[in-house]
Amino acid sequence: MKIFGCVCSLLLLFSCNKESNKDKADAIARVNNEYLYPSDLENLVPAGTPKKDSIAIVKDFINRWATQQLLMNNANKNINKNKQNELDGLIDQYKMDLYSKAYLEQLVITKIDTVITNEEIEKYYNTNKNNFKANSPLVKLRYISLVKGNNKLKSISAKFSSFKSKDKNDLKKLAIQFKDYAFNDSIWVDIDQVYERLPFVNQDNMAKFIDVGISYQYADSTSIWLVKVRDMVQKNSIVPLSYISPTIKQIILNKRKTDLINKIQTEITNDAIKDNDFEIFK
Repeated sequence: MKIFGCVCSLLLLFSCNKESNKDKADAIARVNNEYLYPSDLENLVPAGTPKKDSIAIVKDFINRWATQQLLMNNANKNINKNKQNELDGLIDQYKMDLYSKAYLEQLVITKIDTVITNEEIEKYYNTNKNNFKANSPLVKLRYISLVKGNNKLKSISAKFSSFKSKDKNDLKKLAIQFKDYAFNDSIWVDIDQVYERLPFVNQDNMAKFIDVGISYQYADSTSIWLVKVRDMVQKNSIVPLSYISPTIKQIILNKRKTDLINKIQTEITNDAIKDNDFEIFK
């Protein structure tokens, strides 16, 4: 049967149930003694795919299947027995690793304690503080970018400088006038993010524009920025706990997983020895 005819027949069969008994007469392709059936292509074509695209998807799948079968046949004929045994061993080991990993992950999900307290995070941080050094400067700041000539600049600047609760709320109401802004100056950001948001700041002039406690206005031909730097951590300095906390939490969780996996493996082995399912012959 020609491929195009097979494809058309296959499209009609997609809505049918999978065959309970595969009959070679129902096959849509053959390579030597290997057959491809409509059931092998179920769910291959996403629902709603145009007929033309569906045919192309199926034809491509059939051709790839045939190519793989032919390559496998040639490999069996041309790769020497020692190499085949080596490859079969790798396949068996890979299957064992996949099954073992899936089983362990399933057990870990049901057994692991994922609750990590602030006390645990802080203890880990204090114990390993010297391992948590900044790869680049970290900054706490707030800023507003305005179109140059904004007639409310004086009022906005005053509220930005004061930044009391009422001032902050007023600025949020005016935010539609801003080209860009960031008010959350209680979180640490990497200096690269600062370079992205404040385009006039770069590695060469950073010391001028980024320093603890400074406030300033910067203008170019079209825009004006209001900037307040609250705090800064220099490169190679120990990073603050608040910045590294999510990383520490993940480190602790990963260690718990590793410890639990080791415990499960030990218990499984000990139980097998106890039940006489595993023994080493001397």
